[in-house]
Amino acid sequence: FRTHCIYILLSFSFTEQYKVVGPADPVFAVAGEDVILPCSVKPNISVVDMRVEWFRPGLKDSLVHLYEDHEDRNTDQIQSYRGRTKLIHQELQRGNASLKLSSVRVSDEGRYKCFIQSKSWYDDTTVNVRVEAVGRPPVITVDGFDHSGGLHLQCESEGWYPEPDLEWLDSEEISLSSETTEKHRNTDRFSVKHTIIVYERDSKIHCSVKLRHHMLETLIITNVALASKMVLVTLAVSCKDSRRGAKYEGSTSQAGDARSCLSLGRGGPSSAGLAKGLLTTA
Repeated sequence: FRTHCIYILLSFSFTEQYKVVGPADPVFAVAGEDVILPCSVKPNISVVDMRVEWFRPGLKDSLVHLYEDHEDRNTDQIQSYRGRTKLIHQELQRGNASLKLSSVRVSDEGRYKCFIQSKSWYDDTTVNVRVEAVGRPPVITVDGFDHSGGLHLQCESEGWYPEPDLEWLDSEEISLSSETTEKHRNTDRFSVKHTIIVYERDSKIHCSVKLRHHMLETLIITNVALASKMVLVTLAVSCKDSRRGAKYEGSTSQAGDARSCLSLGRGGPSSAGLAKGLLTTA
């Protein structure tokens, strides 16, 4: 009886001494990029000889990554994670069982469990992953004039997750109300489209799409000169991506339709520039 009591006390003491810990806040990941899901044992001890299992609680097939008997064993791994998960084996000696997840997908969003087990104890922690996909830079299209002389401008952006906020701003960065608003979801991505009517002859207007700490913005400058039934519209367009901390400008000629920075969202060069065109009033 005394021997059993001593064993129970020692086991309880060991369990209380070591703990598996993860981040208190959600881990934000960008679709297409890599992310680290933190998990470690405190105080630091080697987990080389232990079982380390990452899984998605609540899913029928839940295994994300398994390390056991000194090697990775991912035969039963969820198909969508094949070739995208990695434990840094050198870090296991320091009690670090963090998981590297490559080429993040929108479907990776959700809860993860990091479970660590030795012969004498076990513990786990939960990691919440939030995925965001940065869409294409906003495209401003000139839709012509109405009977009252207002210039119709349409701003559209696609490929975002979750749903972004689209906003028109004037030269003093005051929000302008949209005439029409459309939102669509295609599979796991969102697209947004807003239309505005401009009455000022000289206007400097921004179309901004925001998602948490990401922002893509297009600027359009219109100079309208009335001459009989013809209206000359000059459009100067530039783009910037606040997440990358960069501003993109260029000089290309496009008539009637100012399509800006279509390659920026894929990391390519900007197609922003200057567009001039003649539009006929009604």
